[in-house]
Amino acid sequence: MTGLELALVALVVCVASCLQGAIGFGLGMLAAPVIALLDPSLLPGSIVLLAAGLTVLGVLRDRTSVDLRGTGWALLGRVPGTAAGALLVAALPPQALALTLAGTVLLAVLLSVCGWQPRPRPAAVAAAGAASGLMGTATSIGGPPMALVWHGSSPARMRGTMSAFFLVGALMSLTALTAVGSIDGEILRFAAVLLPAMLLGFALSGVVNGRLDKALVRRVGLAASTAGAVLVLVQAL
Repeated sequence: MTGLELALVALVVCVASCLQGAIGFGLGMLAAPVIALLDPSLLPGSIVLLAAGLTVLGVLRDRTSVDLRGTGWALLGRVPGTAAGALLVAALPPQALALTLAGTVLLAVLLSVCGWQPRPRPAAVAAAGAASGLMGTATSIGGPPMALVWHGSSPARMRGTMSAFFLVGALMSLTALTAVGSIDGEILRFAAVLLPAMLLGFALSGVVNGRLDKALVRRVGLAASTAGAVLVLVQAL
C-alpha cells in the first residue's frame, strides 16, 4: 500500500470512527470496503482490532446509559454467530459471502423504511446478535442488525449499549479469527498505524453527539446501513 493510499485509509477510518462514536456503529461499514479495494488480505482482522479499541472508549464515555439486559441477550446470540462467521471466512468464496450478507442488510433496511420496526424483545435481540456476530466476524460489518433492533433507543443508550455489545463481540471475533489463522503480524502493524486516526475520529464524535436527536439517529443509522451494504455489493461485483 502506497503512502497516498494509506493516507486515504486513515482519513476514512477517522470519519468512520467519528460516525461510530456518534451513533454506535459505522467503522466497519465505511472503512472495510475501502481497505478491501486496496488490500483485501488486511480484512477483517485490522478493522476488528480497531473496533475493539473504539468500543472500549465508547463504553467508558456512555457507561451510565448501557442496557445490560439487552446487551446480555445480544451476546447470547453473538456466540454461535461468531463461530459461524469464522467458519464462513475459512470455507466460502468472499464474493458469495459478501453478496449474501449485503442482500440481507438491504432487505432489513427496506422492511424498516416500509414500517417494520422490530421490538427489542429478547428473541429479536438474540437473533440480531447472531446475525451481527456472523457478519462482523466474516466481513467486519456487524452494526446493521443491532441498529435495526435498537434504533428506537435514545442516542446515548444506543451508543453505550452497542459499544458494550461490540466490545465483547470484537474480542470474540478476534479469538475466532486467530483460531482460524486470520490474524498475523502484518494486520497487527496495519491496525497500529491507523490507531491515531481512530482516536481522532472518536474525539471528534464528542462534538457531534450534542447535535443528534432520536429521529436523526434512526435516519443516520438506516442510511449508514444502506451505504455499507451497497459498498460491499459493489466491491463483490
